[in-house]
Amino acid sequence: MDNSTQDSHPRADNVVTYDFSHPIYAMAVSAADRRRIAVGSYIEDLKNRVDIITFSEDSPSLKPNPSLFFEHPYPPTKLLFHPSPSAPSNILASSGDFLRLWEVKDSSIEPISTLNNSNTSEYSAPLTSFDWNELEPRRIGTSSIDTTCTIWDIEKGVVETQLIAHDKEVYDIAWGEAGVFASVSADGSVRIFDLRDKEHSTIIYESPMPDTPLLRLAWNKQDLRYMATILMDSNKIVILDIRSPTMPVAELERHNASVNAIGWAPQSCRHICSAGDDGQALLWELPTVAGPNGIDPMLVYSAGSEINQLQWSPAQPDWIAIAFGNKMQMLKV
Repeated sequence: MDNSTQDSHPRADNVVTYDFSHPIYAMAVSAADRRRIAVGSYIEDLKNRVDIITFSEDSPSLKPNPSLFFEHPYPPTKLLFHPSPSAPSNILASSGDFLRLWEVKDSSIEPISTLNNSNTSEYSAPLTSFDWNELEPRRIGTSSIDTTCTIWDIEKGVVETQLIAHDKEVYDIAWGEAGVFASVSADGSVRIFDLRDKEHSTIIYESPMPDTPLLRLAWNKQDLRYMATILMDSNKIVILDIRSPTMPVAELERHNASVNAIGWAPQSCRHICSAGDDGQALLWELPTVAGPNGIDPMLVYSAGSEINQLQWSPAQPDWIAIAFGNKMQMLKV
């Protein structure tokens, strides 16, 4: 990562753009095959789709694969590839009405399974998000509008456990350790759960404004003491240290509109990227001690339109993927 000066911008040759046929929301970058990126359409209808596009770092370019797509019921709320860089096959997971697994082959995509925890097969409470456990890849945790988090054993296709996690809709979930995850909710809290003690959870943060939902959660995989969350309709990214609950260690407030997405660097414990309705992607380096005037981003990128998604490439930490409208861009940082 370059030691960029504050407020510097990526050069034009460090930005690669892909135009999709529909608005984009969900997006995933493969850890096992660094060329593969999945993008999901956002159409307010039953019929949606997910396409696999190819990223070439050398040229750099983003190109479609006409045979690598599948139809998806409703817009996928999240997409993730298998987290292992040495996964035996390229498996993609998607959430929406159910959790679904797909195998991405060289010239086709085959459905593997549809995981439904509903007693009535016709209906399941929509899934808002999910996270794939890097240390225990058989585990995927999902979050739902029905206030629950469900932990799946995807190898057996069964529910390992389901927890009523919050008082209101659960909007995001993130794994820390193999048996520890956290979630955020419309009830305004961040809660940590340990699968060894399912009866209890620890609230480590509550929204300062009552009933203000927390929308996204990112756990720093390089330093598990830290996580980040964002509030609905807020320009702040709240950085938490789980050793000192309730008080944020930092609040990043340089966006000019609501923040929509956050992602920690896959190779550095001090860098985080954020993106929002101001059309900006901001790259931050967290200082050891925050100064009295707050923290300024080390790099600013203006997309010119509201950014609703970002993913930091696990296999190529110099590249960050963002999505806005029907465009996806790779930014070299």
